[in-house]
Amino acid sequence: MATEIRVPTLGESVTEATIGRWFKHAGDAVAADEPLVELETDKVTIEVPAPTAGVLAEILVKDGDTVAPGALLGQIKEGAAPAKSAPAAKADAPAAPPPKADAPKPAPAPPAPLAAAPTAAPKGGDMPLAPSVRRLAAESGIDVGTVTPTGKDGRLTKGDMLNAIERAAAAPTPVAQSSSTIMARAPSAPDDAAREERVRMTKLRQTIARRLKDAQNTAAMLTTFNEVDMTQVMGLRKEYRDLFEKKHGTRLGFMGFFVRACVQALKELPAVNAEIDGTDIIYKNYYHIGVAVGTERGLVVPVVRDADTLSLASIEKKIADFGHRAREGTLKLEDLQGGTFTITNGGIYGSLMSTPILNAPQSGILGMHKIQERPMAIGSEIKVRPMMYLAVSYDHRIVDGREAVTFLVRVKESLEDPTRLILDL
Repeated sequence: MATEIRVPTLGESVTEATIGRWFKHAGDAVAADEPLVELETDKVTIEVPAPTAGVLAEILVKDGDTVAPGALLGQIKEGAAPAKSAPAAKADAPAAPPPKADAPKPAPAPPAPLAAAPTAAPKGGDMPLAPSVRRLAAESGIDVGTVTPTGKDGRLTKGDMLNAIERAAAAPTPVAQSSSTIMARAPSAPDDAAREERVRMTKLRQTIARRLKDAQNTAAMLTTFNEVDMTQVMGLRKEYRDLFEKKHGTRLGFMGFFVRACVQALKELPAVNAEIDGTDIIYKNYYHIGVAVGTERGLVVPVVRDADTLSLASIEKKIADFGHRAREGTLKLEDLQGGTFTITNGGIYGSLMSTPILNAPQSGILGMHKIQERPMAIGSEIKVRPMMYLAVSYDHRIVDGREAVTFLVRVKESLEDPTRLILDL
């Protein structure tokens, strides 16, 4: 019986990985949970462990190949003893070539079953297909004759079909990118061309470009704006900053207030915390808030899970830890998974106003911006106040304008009167 080795679920903004290197070779014995292969993604480098003990019977992808989440990497067969004898036989094989007269000896016998495997595969095409294979073939439109079987006696397995479907789904993407790039590129004048430098896009930048364009093409994206008076929040930070850091061991920032304000607004406006799945709407009764963090390698979005159950201090600690590990490149896949809503802060770079792009498949993202003192009409007086523009981009297919505006107003109200966050108003 064979156990499949598959690419694990990747992070929110990670849709593919590159095979870094295999730690084992086909025929090697492996122990359960022993690292088998290293995957390099745009955000993190991970090791895929062996799901069970046995023999690494087959490696389906080689170093440098690009794979999608769930793709089949190889198979492990039961039985550790044959794994040791098989490599031993292979080790003797290179030593045998000098005396060619010894070729008929029993030593070369083990390779014979390996050579027989391909000849068994064509016969598998005449074997009856399992119901799950027939269903997948009908749904996907993939010809079963084009899929290489890996099952016993050359049978086509459900895993073979799933892997073929994944490869077919991933194939059009590079073509679309190449096509759009060629169309967009106009020839340069000879004098200008001599002063140009052509640099291949990094894997991270390619992924960012594809995901952002996919979000624009898929969602009916719209942005609404408001502004918030940060006087009360800034006053709280100034008054309790030292005491907060002394007690909790972390600085009191702005992001904790925004996370709490967003969670409170999401509870009232559940559509902003939902997503579309085909013709269904998935309402998520939990609040995993993604916080965008800029690094030298690019933007990552670690997730503060169950933010509605965390104190302000716990939220600040998690965000500070994420920021440190993002810059060190030590974030784990689980840190990037499962977000239901995202907050991004362009204000730290000086942005006064922007329209953030959705982090698909989420239906909402809040953009924070630079705090700038501006004259405001307070009652019958003109006063200078620290103001911040807020922007929420949303998927108009699921979130109506009324809901988006109301969401932003609720965030504004909570920040201008932080007592609401304490009293859950």
